[in-house]
Amino acid sequence: MHEELRAALAGLLDGLPPKQAAQAVDRLIANYRGTTPTDAPVLRDRADVAAYAAYRMPATFEAVRAALTAFAVRVPDWSPATHLDIGGGTGAATWAAAATWEGHRSTVLDWAQPALDLGRELAAGILPGTQWQRGIIGEGLTVPAGTDLVTVSYVLGELRPDARRAVVEAAASATSVVLIEPGTPDGYLRIREARDQLIAAGLRVVAPCPHGDTCPIAVGEDWCHFSARVSRSSLHRQVKGGSLPYEDEKFSYVAATSLDASAAPSRIVRKPQLRKGQVLLDLCTAKEGLRRSTVTKRHGTDYRAARDASWGDDWA
Repeated sequence: MHEELRAALAGLLDGLPPKQAAQAVDRLIANYRGTTPTDAPVLRDRADVAAYAAYRMPATFEAVRAALTAFAVRVPDWSPATHLDIGGGTGAATWAAAATWEGHRSTVLDWAQPALDLGRELAAGILPGTQWQRGIIGEGLTVPAGTDLVTVSYVLGELRPDARRAVVEAAASATSVVLIEPGTPDGYLRIREARDQLIAAGLRVVAPCPHGDTCPIAVGEDWCHFSARVSRSSLHRQVKGGSLPYEDEKFSYVAATSLDASAAPSRIVRKPQLRKGQVLLDLCTAKEGLRRSTVTKRHGTDYRAARDASWGDDWA
């Protein structure tokens, strides 16, 4: 995680009783797992926002950065000049965009003023030029003409279906869109639905999917998700406990664009399994759907690449 972000988060819960912070975290987790969609802001007050920032910002940052990095690989000669983070709260996705590209202007749009206020405080002097704007996230939302990149992270699950579709429709007017949800079956289904909507709007999917056809996963049998490792700070452990120095954030995402870009031939959709003299790769492919590839020592360069490959990587 950005050292600047870690430093900005340090001391955030000073004066907030640990029990109050833990209760706020528990309620927020229920929302981000998609169990309580609402038409109102999830972050209601300073205690909520402080708990969210301490517990969720590091994980959201790493998940969004992983998704943006996968997208950036598919558009290596492009970078956004303007970025709109819809429902961005305290700005984790804006920090992730700054870790991926330089020189763009970001606007964080959210309906919770306490979140925007804290986000502005955390980013002061580090993310210059970022605008923090209050607005409704749902029907009636518009994206400024000429916006290069829209991110929507861990937001769709907060919304009712009509508002969710309105947000994706608005996002689809940008040049490029990256949507991220929790890596749960429900989060995947929201991404799958949004993916179909982006394709219908004329955008081409370039990550993680190697194609723009129907997702080959049978609904109810499995779900597409990936993992990002998150270092736990002492602040993080104070809020939610845990003895390990890290956790793995599971997330689902889709990246689509109107740019002249292509997807990878295939993508690794499960953690590679290393065996003696071979590596088993579960792949989503452009032509064969889901399949398992066994890469052995006799494959030479491919074998060495497979041993170094990670869940979520492109695979040729």
